[in-house]
Amino acid sequence: MDTFRLLAKSAVLLCLVVVVLGAWVRLTDAGLGCPDWPGCYGQIVVPQDPGAAAAWPERPLESGKAWREMIHRYAAATLGLLIVALAVMAWRGRARVGRPVALPTALLGLVIFQGMLGMWTVTLLLKPLVVTAHLLGGMTTLALLFWLARQPTPLAQPADASLRKLAVIGLVALAVQIALGAWVSTNYAALACPDFPTCQGRMWPTMDFTGGFDPWHGLGIDYEGGILHNAARVAIHVTHRLGAVVVAIVLGLLALRAWRHPGLSAAAGWVAAALAGQLALGVIIVITSLPLPLATAHNGMAALLLLAIVNLNKVVRVEN
Repeated sequence: MDTFRLLAKSAVLLCLVVVVLGAWVRLTDAGLGCPDWPGCYGQIVVPQDPGAAAAWPERPLESGKAWREMIHRYAAATLGLLIVALAVMAWRGRARVGRPVALPTALLGLVIFQGMLGMWTVTLLLKPLVVTAHLLGGMTTLALLFWLARQPTPLAQPADASLRKLAVIGLVALAVQIALGAWVSTNYAALACPDFPTCQGRMWPTMDFTGGFDPWHGLGIDYEGGILHNAARVAIHVTHRLGAVVVAIVLGLLALRAWRHPGLSAAAGWVAAALAGQLALGVIIVITSLPLPLATAHNGMAALLLLAIVNLNKVVRVEN
C-alpha cells in the first residue's frame, strides 16, 4: 500500500505539472505547434530540418512552439503510464483490505479519453469546446488523483451535514468557474476587458451572450487567435468576472465555517490562501495586460485552489 500511495502522490505532482504546461502551451499559442498527433511533423521528436514540414505547408515549422507542445505531450504520456501502473496495481491487489479499485479504473478510462481529446484538439484546430473539455479533463484527473492519494486522519469531532453540503457546493461552484476560465482562454477573451473593475470603461458594456456561449461553429474552422467578435468576447469575460464574485462568496463562507470547526483550521487556511491568491492574480493580469508568467500562474493557482477544496471535502468525510 505504501508503494501504491507513493505512486499516487507522484502522479498528483506530475499531473499538476501537466496542467501548468498545458496552460503555458495554450497561452504561448503553441497548441498547433505540431499539426499532427501523436508525433510532430511525422516524427516522435521535433524535426531539425524545416523541410520535414513540407507535408504541412499551412503550418511552417516553428521549433519553439513545436517543442513546447511536445514537452507537454511527453509529460502527459508519462502521467498516463503512471495511471496505468496504478490501475494494474489496484486490480492485482484488489483482494487486499482498503485497496481502491473503482477510482484507479475510472482514472484509467479518463486518461484514455484525455488522450483522445488531445488528438482532437489538434485535428479540430483548437475548437474551443474540445480544448475546454481537455482542460477540464486535466483538472478532473488532478482532483481524482489527489482524492486517491490523500489519507487524512479522522476528525475528533465529525463535521456536520451542513458543512459537508457546503463543501460540495463550493466544489461545484469552483468547477463551473474553472470551466468559465477555460472558455475565456480558448476563445481568446482574456483581454476583452483591459480595465478593472469596469470593462472598456463601462460597468455593463455591450455584450453578445448568444454568440459568446455558442459551443459549436461547424467543422474545418481554424480557431487559433479566436473567431468571435468583440461583444461576444466581452460577454465571456464579464461572465467569468461575475462567476469569480460568486465563487469568492461561497468559498469565503466555506473557509470561515471550516475554520471554526475543530481540526479543520489548516484545511480552511489552504482554501482561504489559494482563493486570495487567485483573486489577486485575476485582477493583476487584467491591469497588466496578461503577462505570460502571471497568466500561467493564474492557471496553476486555479489547480491549487481545486486541490484545497478537494482536500477539505476529503477531510470532512473521513469516518472514525
